[in-house]
Amino acid sequence: MLLWMQMSEMALEGLRRRLDAVSHCIDEIMQQESIPLCAAEISPDLRKGFAFLSGGRGENGSPIIIFPEFPAFTELQEQEFHNVLTYLTSVPSFSASGVGFILVIDRRQDRWASVKGTLLRIAGSFPGNLQLVLVLRPTTLFQRTLSDFLFKFSKDEFKMKVPVIMLSSVTELHSYIDRTQLPQELGGTQEYCHEKWISHRTAIEGFALMVKKTAQTLQAFGTELAETELPNDVQATSTLLTTHTEKKDKMKEDLKIALSQGERLLESINEPLVSDPDYNMNHDEKENLATVQRLLGQLDETETAFDDFWERHQTKLEQCLQLRHFEHNFREVRAHLDQVADKMSSFSEVGISPAHGEHILKELTSHEQRTCEVLDRALSLASEGDTLIESSHYAVDSILPKCSELRVVCEEVGAVLKAKKAHLLKAMELHSSLEKATKWCEEGIYLLASQPVDKCQSQDGAEAALQEIERYLDTANQHKLTDLNGIWRDYESVLTPDFREQVERVFQKQLSMQEMFEKRRISLKKLAAKQTRPVQPVAPRPEAIIKSPLSSPAHREKNLPSDIINNKNGDGVIQNGRPPSLSEEEETLAVLRRHVMNELLETERAYVEELLCVLQGYAEEMDNPNMVPLIPITLQNKKDVLFGNMPEIYQFHNKTFLRELETYTDCPELVGRCFLERMTDLQIYEKYCQNKPRSESLWRQCSDCAFFQECQKKLEHKLGLDSYLLKPVQRITKYQLLLKELLKYSKGCEGSEDLQEALSSILGILKAVNDSMHLIAITGYEGNLSELGRLLMQGSFSVWTEHKKGHAKVKDLARFKPMQRHLFLHEKALLFCKKREESGEGYEKAPSYSFKHSLSMSAVGITENAKGDNKKFEIWCNSREEVYIVQAPTAEIKTSWVNEIRKVLTGQLKACREASQQKTSEQVSPSSTVISLSPFKASQKNIKKGEEKKAETVPDSGFAPSSKNMDKVKGFNKASLSMDASEDNDGYSSSEDPLNSDPEDEGRKLSPGRYVVVADYDKGGAQDLSVKSGDMVQLVREGTDGQWFVRNLKNSKEGWVPAANLLTLIGESKSSQSLTSSEGSGSGNLSTSSSCSETYTSFSDIKP
Repeated sequence: MLLWMQMSEMALEGLRRRLDAVSHCIDEIMQQESIPLCAAEISPDLRKGFAFLSGGRGENGSPIIIFPEFPAFTELQEQEFHNVLTYLTSVPSFSASGVGFILVIDRRQDRWASVKGTLLRIAGSFPGNLQLVLVLRPTTLFQRTLSDFLFKFSKDEFKMKVPVIMLSSVTELHSYIDRTQLPQELGGTQEYCHEKWISHRTAIEGFALMVKKTAQTLQAFGTELAETELPNDVQATSTLLTTHTEKKDKMKEDLKIALSQGERLLESINEPLVSDPDYNMNHDEKENLATVQRLLGQLDETETAFDDFWERHQTKLEQCLQLRHFEHNFREVRAHLDQVADKMSSFSEVGISPAHGEHILKELTSHEQRTCEVLDRALSLASEGDTLIESSHYAVDSILPKCSELRVVCEEVGAVLKAKKAHLLKAMELHSSLEKATKWCEEGIYLLASQPVDKCQSQDGAEAALQEIERYLDTANQHKLTDLNGIWRDYESVLTPDFREQVERVFQKQLSMQEMFEKRRISLKKLAAKQTRPVQPVAPRPEAIIKSPLSSPAHREKNLPSDIINNKNGDGVIQNGRPPSLSEEEETLAVLRRHVMNELLETERAYVEELLCVLQGYAEEMDNPNMVPLIPITLQNKKDVLFGNMPEIYQFHNKTFLRELETYTDCPELVGRCFLERMTDLQIYEKYCQNKPRSESLWRQCSDCAFFQECQKKLEHKLGLDSYLLKPVQRITKYQLLLKELLKYSKGCEGSEDLQEALSSILGILKAVNDSMHLIAITGYEGNLSELGRLLMQGSFSVWTEHKKGHAKVKDLARFKPMQRHLFLHEKALLFCKKREESGEGYEKAPSYSFKHSLSMSAVGITENAKGDNKKFEIWCNSREEVYIVQAPTAEIKTSWVNEIRKVLTGQLKACREASQQKTSEQVSPSSTVISLSPFKASQKNIKKGEEKKAETVPDSGFAPSSKNMDKVKGFNKASLSMDASEDNDGYSSSEDPLNSDPEDEGRKLSPGRYVVVADYDKGGAQDLSVKSGDMVQLVREGTDGQWFVRNLKNSKEGWVPAANLLTLIGESKSSQSLTSSEGSGSGNLSTSSSCSETYTSFSDIKP
């Protein structure tokens, strides 16, 4: 680099010397050091023509200055006279001027006074050397005589050191100066044009000044270029190179203009020769021609010197730009090499199975491709550096170490990659051996399990089974792990503690298998031996049959034999009907579980690969500039609509779920825990399914576009994108099938409860997805659906309405003409919607629902059986002023809805009771509180119609608050707590209400009634009764310790159940009671329904 800087300095110094020479030459030509005058500056004085250079020369080469007739000579200003003579004497060359000038003064038409004045002025202010002064005296007799006389007496006044000769005629002048050197007005042959002479002098001097200015500009530009510091980044270097190039081009343009002007001036000087080849130039014209040619030569040399300097400077800038590019690429490549090295260090796993190993190998292979690309780029960059070095780059000292570093790092990364791959292949080799051994053991279990016991009783059957076992054992050497020490030795580099434990488990499994086969073989050999006496089969006594859970019909159908058929007595007789041993049964189920687990893992890996393929092959291509022209307008900026949250699903499965599933490879029965831990994450499928209709619609609009076809062609997919967009929907439904299979083979195992819970949760997600698909189709609801609480159920029903305050005709029509409504049951509200026609194809067939009205769950009650139809039930509010008779498609659907609504209302009742008890315990003294252990026992006041209203106790609340306290209950006041027996209450009578008894009846047990079970109860003793939530029971008698003897009305079974599991809202009477509260009216009425039905109401509005 130092050498390069020295060469640049030398080039700059050469350019400066060249430009200084040009400037000096121009100053010499124009004699501006001594006479700083130009023709353009004194052009008006020169144009007066009182003196001029004709271009003639004397015999010794003296320049001739002619003073022609000029009557106004005496009127000239001294400065004008001096400037003209000074300029004229500066025009000839130094050599000619040094000889001296010959002055020819023409005063033939003038007087002696004029001659004398001219001579005196010349003698006083002539700036150059004089050699001879020739004066053409006046031609008139008097003036000529006077001139001759007076000249003799005035010589001393002129003070001239050269002779002054008075001439009488032009003929005498020719004796001193040759005619060819004189203009035509003096009898000569020269063709002189004063205007043309002035024009040439002005042009020559202007050209000389242009050349000088150009040289100075080039010198300044060269200095600027040489002193410019090289930038440290690509962009600045590129900008500097562009700026300097533009300036250079401007300089070259100025040089071209100067050359063009000089060539035009040269043509103008040579014009007489072009028009007349015989034309002889005078000395001044020849000097002008030489001057212009000299200037053009100087200009050419200047351009050549500048071009040489610029070439070096441009080369330096270009090499600097190359260096900055190289350094920038080096930093990028070095960072990429560090990234691939860091990524490669993460490939330390050896896998837990061949499939897992293949998955890791696939990822490593994919990373290998990326690594190879980076290595190729690094080596290519190193080659570029070598090229720069070979081209004599000035920064060899900087480039060479970087090239060496790149090659060293590439070798290291390549070696690590090769070692990682070899390490993983070694591990996969061992995994493959383990898998072969495991599969051989599993096949052996299947073989033992598939040999029927009854056929092995005969000699032929035993021999056939024995041969089958022998054939199987012959394949052992091809599949078994034979040398455990050899494995420790050969695979020491890949054996992690977990891997070593896995090898030991497989080896131990082999030993167990061999032991099982050996015992089976010994037993079969005994059976196959010839029997010396017939064996009389004896049917076992019934009591001799072992009662075992494994002898159930379901297990007997499997016909599984014992893994070890042994003979305790040694006589070769096997007991008929003996159940298979527990170890064989468990082993068979374990194999089946592993098969299901393998399917789960294999399909999960395939699913992840498919998602990645779609995201890379389609989604990323939508951002590819080369593919943008193929994307239709309707698809532009719609990637989120088309793919939904598929990237989020892929990241979850690839980085989290798949890896966690793989940790359960050896314990499939525990995989339910993995699902339970990630159940919240799996809810992302709800968002995907909600977007699916929009995605499907967009796909149908653009499915035939060239973009999708090109992507499918690149991916070599036989199916279109729509098939892959359906994969997430298919996957979330696949999980519940696999969990069912695992649960079937995991009965009694440690993780069976987790599997059951995981299955229920997955089914819950599917239900939530299905419900949300309907929920998002609701239109016209002005509120926020999320504020209504969780969606519990949804379905289509026939609905009749009854409004007691409406028009009679409307009521009649409503009773006989049902409306088709789609109901959405939320925790806080029940929505009634009208289902619209389905249209479109695929997901576009999804129906829409127009919102009609809603009921707050805090203000409704239900009647389970309505109009004698087991598919109908009633939903009502406002003391049955609004009644909705709902008919379900089936009785089962009706039952599920009633149960779900019951749970909501029961939850509200429970919350109300707890709040009321807490409030009353703070306000009522213990003496006024009546504790009742029986649901029948409640402390109540006797209320008379028309009398002053008193506070009423809430049923089963466990206390009797005063009127003052009840006034604080929300929605209740003294006026609203009256027991009005109006016609609207269907003939209500307080005597029929077991919850409203007289004080004298407080100590007496209430008559038995019907109750609903609110909590499941499993049979604890022989006399207990198992009941489920929702069952109806009849109270037979009360026992001690809170136990009641009841009859289940569903199956007529009787037994003891805890009284706490029963809800006391249902009593056996002609009419059943309900308690409702209406926020709109601010009143709560204790009312009855005329039908003998089960009625549930909401207590959520009653707050302490």
